Amino acid sequence: MRLAQTSLALLILALASAAQADTVVVTAERLLDVQAGRYVDKPQITIVDGRISAVGRQGEGKGDAVATGARRVDLPGLTLLPGLIDMHVHLTGDPRYGGYRGLEFTDNFWTVVGVANAKKTLEAGFTTVRNVGSSDYADVALKQGVEEGFIPGPRIVPATYPIGATGGHCDTTEFPPSVNVPAPNVADGPQAIRATVRKLRKYGAEVIKFCGTGGVLSKTDSVGAQQYSLEEMKALVDEAHMLGLKVAVHAHGTSGIKDAIRAGADTIEHASLADAEAFELAKQHGTWFSMDIYNDDYILAEGEKNGLFKESLDKERAIGLKQRQTFQAAVKAGVKMIFGTDGGVYPNGYNARQFATMVQWGMTPLQAIQAATVNAAEALARPGDVGAVAAGRYGDLVGVEGDPLADVKLLQSISFVMKGGEVVKTPAR
Repeated sequence: MRLAQTSLALLILALASAAQADTVVVTAERLLDVQAGRYVDKPQITIVDGRISAVGRQGEGKGDAVATGARRVDLPGLTLLPGLIDMHVHLTGDPRYGGYRGLEFTDNFWTVVGVANAKKTLEAGFTTVRNVGSSDYADVALKQGVEEGFIPGPRIVPATYPIGATGGHCDTTEFPPSVNVPAPNVADGPQAIRATVRKLRKYGAEVIKFCGTGGVLSKTDSVGAQQYSLEEMKALVDEAHMLGLKVAVHAHGTSGIKDAIRAGADTIEHASLADAEAFELAKQHGTWFSMDIYNDDYILAEGEKNGLFKESLDKERAIGLKQRQTFQAAVKAGVKMIFGTDGGVYPNGYNARQFATMVQWGMTPLQAIQAATVNAAEALARPGDVGAVAAGRYGDLVGVEGDPLADVKLLQSISFVMKGGEVVKTPAR
């Protein structure tokens, strides 16, 4: 009798728990299975408490088991994909304030800019981003604001400050010696670099980004010149990996790219002047390339009007086409690729414009989409959370009208966005 009473009590508790669970069932015309590279017709996706519990077909087996009281989201005619991932953004950046124009504003103005950009990015279909550089730990503030429900935005993996050498791309180089700008991210030598990694982790970094070579938007350095030695890079990577953090390296120049790979960096950002040896090193080490090949169009079209330094425009003219040619060669060579756009250098929210550029320069539409989904999730070391529509992962979905494998530009017009089972954007119709 007692056993029966206990079993009944447990059953009642289980039913009560199931009733309290937030369940949503999503149906659509078809679903792109990015892992298999094929479409699933008439999908039905069940999401419980923000995570996918079942993926099936309408009217078939477990995919048709709709819990009593579940919310329904029916999307006839839409093609569903996993929520998109951009591995290289700066949410607190706005290209309209190039050069010295940004000095008109107080420091925390840029966090407010980030609030607006987080919303734009999410509504563009990017439910996860890796923010690889912001001042004042603003990306950590944005992440916390999103997670606590104060602002809408994607899942944010923050890097806080990017680490760099004195006088390098991650230093402030546009002022005379009489102007002293605090630089908590500037470190020289292995020990100082290790200490900086620890400090950034202390204050919220979930990935470490450093500048291995010069860059375009810095005023005084050569875009391809190496700025950290192999010894310094190894110290940084070893420290980050010991703390369980991935490492992203800003690197345009050939020697800096190769040494960053040898040092064990996880992703190479930009990779503009990588050569055949760099491709082979990347394949041997399993290193990912994140190449922002769309923004050249925006920089050259709008940069002068936005106040960019003349030096920066000259460097972009010298390197933009070369970067696209390197991307094409890297794809042909079989280098592992992820989707990274440098959002903030162009307006955040335009992220999906890069898909068409990737296809123009050698990828298939499926490869470009995989770079922004399953590949990006692997590079983040979060394949159990994001990057595919599969049981256990977050209920992050985007929908478009039409076939993105036939016309990848459709991703520039996302009709539907869901993050963690909550609808963010619905079709206008």
